[in-house]
Amino acid sequence: MGLCGMAANATEGGLGRPVSGTTVQASGGIVPPEPVWAVNFSEIYLDGSIGGSRLVPLVGQTSIGIDAKISFTLATVMKVWDTGPGQWNFASSITVPYVYEKINANLTTGARQGNAQDVASNAFDLYFSPIIAGYHFSQTEHMALSFNFWAPTGKYDPANLANPSLNNWTFVPQIAYTRIFPESGWQLDAVANLQFYTRNKDTDYKNAPLFAMDVMGVKKFSNGVGAGLIVGTVQQIGGDSGPTADRLNGFKGHDWALGPVVSYDTKLGGKAPLSMSLRWVPTVSSKNRIDSRKTVMATATLIF
Repeated sequence: MGLCGMAANATEGGLGRPVSGTTVQASGGIVPPEPVWAVNFSEIYLDGSIGGSRLVPLVGQTSIGIDAKISFTLATVMKVWDTGPGQWNFASSITVPYVYEKINANLTTGARQGNAQDVASNAFDLYFSPIIAGYHFSQTEHMALSFNFWAPTGKYDPANLANPSLNNWTFVPQIAYTRIFPESGWQLDAVANLQFYTRNKDTDYKNAPLFAMDVMGVKKFSNGVGAGLIVGTVQQIGGDSGPTADRLNGFKGHDWALGPVVSYDTKLGGKAPLSMSLRWVPTVSSKNRIDSRKTVMATATLIF
């Protein structure tokens, strides 16, 4: 069972909530048949930019390019409900994120024209999964359907370049899939979702819907070690809207990320399953989204 929220800087700043390659988790399509608690801790770090030849929307202004260093610390708690035997099982979860971000921009509009820098470090928007419905096709093939949403609980100030909030609600229907191949030791995990944003009332900017998908294949060995590859993409559906977005022809973007992952599975005290992983998923192609060659993510999940 995998669990982790997604977080990032605003589409208005060139990234959007999903970070390509960081959404998929080991056994993310499996909701256990027995009632358990699961806790996940994740750390995501990215260091990237949008080239200086491009105009980027940022808190109701425009910038010639943008450089961003962003670190997310996420804590997720999941409860699997006692729904008895059968092919369906259900769970709920909440993710509490903390963000540090440093933004450098060359503003072309607004009161702060010219080179500007800003730093934010605070609690980010909360991520809720009220219902996660898991279906077991067999002992080795599973699917999880969920409806999730981000709430604008973080602090937001349109006068700041860096904000620990996107200042909008984001609704995320999602499907996750897990297929285990016990004969070869391989496991395939995939997750796909759509993200629908409400309008940022302070900047009148509305992000267009996004489609995001990550796929991960991992070879697991008898000593608990695993190694594999992750590919992820975010594709914007249509253009953004609002006065700033209209000046930039909708600022439509997409990206692809690709990189390795290593994992280790054990049992804490011989009883509680503990899974840890480390991945490097740099951007290999992007347009109007932050190009990060240093996207690194570490996770640890404990089930009890």
